[in-house]
Amino acid sequence: MRTVWAGVLLTMLAAAGCASSKAESQAVAGYDFGKIDKIAIVEVTGRVYNEAVKNKISDLFTMKLMEKGYMFIDRKDTKTLLKEQEFQASDLAAKEGVAKAGRILNVPAVMVIDIPRYSGGKMDMTAKLIDVESAAILWIGNGTGNTNKGLSTLVGAAAGAALGAAVGGHSTGDRVIGGVIGGVAGGVAGNVLAPEEEDLVKKVIVKVVEKLPSRVPQPVKAK
Repeated sequence: MRTVWAGVLLTMLAAAGCASSKAESQAVAGYDFGKIDKIAIVEVTGRVYNEAVKNKISDLFTMKLMEKGYMFIDRKDTKTLLKEQEFQASDLAAKEGVAKAGRILNVPAVMVIDIPRYSGGKMDMTAKLIDVESAAILWIGNGTGNTNKGLSTLVGAAAGAALGAAVGGHSTGDRVIGGVIGGVAGGVAGNVLAPEEEDLVKKVIVKVVEKLPSRVPQPVKAK
């Protein structure tokens, strides 16, 4: 049995070292993105409930889009300004409400970011750039990524249990491993960005915004 578990752990260790991200996006053909002088990220929704994490994701998004020539109103300032105007957070559930927020903030376009999945080292992300006047979606990007964080945790815990089995007898160790597998596999990640999670968020954002039209011409990269 110990030989079997050794093989399983080696397989999991190999898998835990893998991380991936991918994305796709679509922009309105013929739209002049050069006239968007400033953007406000009005909300980060989905499976992220901690305000500090929402602000961090917003900041990471802002940094990448600034490289494309866009200027931003900080999300924290955006929330303060909307609160002063007694704007209801529930209004952001619809494009028309998002556009209204943009008019209050005096920007030509606003962005909303949704995180429908954020657990176990896995993240799905959708971002929409919305025209304030027409409430039309000017650009939308979708991205996914996986750090295999949950699997890495499982490997570490299971390896410790396997070591205990080797020292004290395999039957108890096997039961511990079974419990570890069940507990970790069924768990949900917390709402604090660990270093590997922040790295994943950055990679997903890079992929998501890669094909967003730049506001200004971008320098040609040397080959």
